[in-house]
Amino acid sequence: MYKRSIITAVMISVMSMIANAQTGTWSGKLDVQGTTLSLVFHLDGENPSMDSPDQGAEGIPIQVSRPASNTIKVIIPSLGASYEGVWMIRQIVGTFTQMNASFPLTLTPGENKPARPQTPKPPYPYQTEEVSFTNGDIVLNGTLTLPAGCSRETPVLVMVTGSGIQNRDEEIFGHKPFAVLADALARAGIATLRYDDRGYAMEGGNPLAWTTSDFKSDADVAVDLLRNRFDRVGVIGHSEGGTIALMLAAEKKADFIVCLAGMVVSGAETLVSQNRSALLLAGVPEEVTEEYCRLLEKAFDVQVNGGMMPDPDDYNLPKELKQNYQAVLNQVRTPYLSKLLTLDVRPLLADITCPVLALNGTKDIQVDHENNLDALRIGLKASHAHHIEAIEGANHLLQNCMTGAVTEYRTIEETISPKVLETVIAWLSAF
Repeated sequence: MYKRSIITAVMISVMSMIANAQTGTWSGKLDVQGTTLSLVFHLDGENPSMDSPDQGAEGIPIQVSRPASNTIKVIIPSLGASYEGVWMIRQIVGTFTQMNASFPLTLTPGENKPARPQTPKPPYPYQTEEVSFTNGDIVLNGTLTLPAGCSRETPVLVMVTGSGIQNRDEEIFGHKPFAVLADALARAGIATLRYDDRGYAMEGGNPLAWTTSDFKSDADVAVDLLRNRFDRVGVIGHSEGGTIALMLAAEKKADFIVCLAGMVVSGAETLVSQNRSALLLAGVPEEVTEEYCRLLEKAFDVQVNGGMMPDPDDYNLPKELKQNYQAVLNQVRTPYLSKLLTLDVRPLLADITCPVLALNGTKDIQVDHENNLDALRIGLKASHAHHIEAIEGANHLLQNCMTGAVTEYRTIEETISPKVLETVIAWLSAF
């Protein structure tokens, strides 16, 4: 009787351990045809969720059940996917299934986050101020970073993020590029203002209804705000933010600008180029890639100029690319992308008289460095103050990289190439 009670107690203890093990946060790596994707499952609470950090997706709703004491089943309705696993002492061994394809997936406790050694850490040799300003009925919140000995003569930059609704640090995949930039610039005696995009942590509003013009207007207001306090006000923008910096320079709103991975050619050209680079990088044959790009070019032209949309069945394409085309059509019909297709700053370049620094990475698959830097070289008036440079081996985030693929962004510990930081600081310090 005594022995039985001991055994029973042990069994209860083990069952409790198993139940508790299947809670909290668990993570693993999914190998899909040679591409590794990290998945994170948050199993606790009333609203369990899944993250796909390598794809920048967070908080995907999931349904969790436990068919037996040592098993777990997760349904991801929005993805048409599921996971079934068995608890086996500090790991869950199972299978991830999506679209009739199954892949082994082993989960371990916690979330393995890559190191971000460049993210600033206190103590800081500079001061910061929290600021708020308005553009119409939009309230924008940000951080003003002030170097030691800051005065009216200190140069200051408005920082403008790329496409998508982002916070003031331009945070993506755990990286905080604008925080790193602001820190480096402050240490070099240069002030900055970075702010959350309209729509970030904001109730109401439709982000897809806002266009580049709206985000440019916000940056314009930020420049005016700084004019009350500083004599020299510039703009530093990344990606679409670089495009906005060029637009503000053409309107004589900025005293100097820094364009990082900026889009200079039209949005339509950029989107076609993005798709071409991504497909080739994924191993899609060149002839199939070019056929798909021809379809996109025709569709974008119709979206801009009118006419009948091309039928994907008229093109020699696999089913997956035809389905992707339909998704692209849905996106380009939104106000944001519809406007982006026609956005082309090349005609504005001749109006720019302030100094311009432009840096693009040679492995950028989102904004092609050759076409965009060449457009700047042709369009900008000759000036010793301009500096246009391709950063060898850098991706769209201006990280040193291997392939330039978006899925690589998260795995790279570096947030910004030191060469980029050094080039920006040296150029700004020269005048």
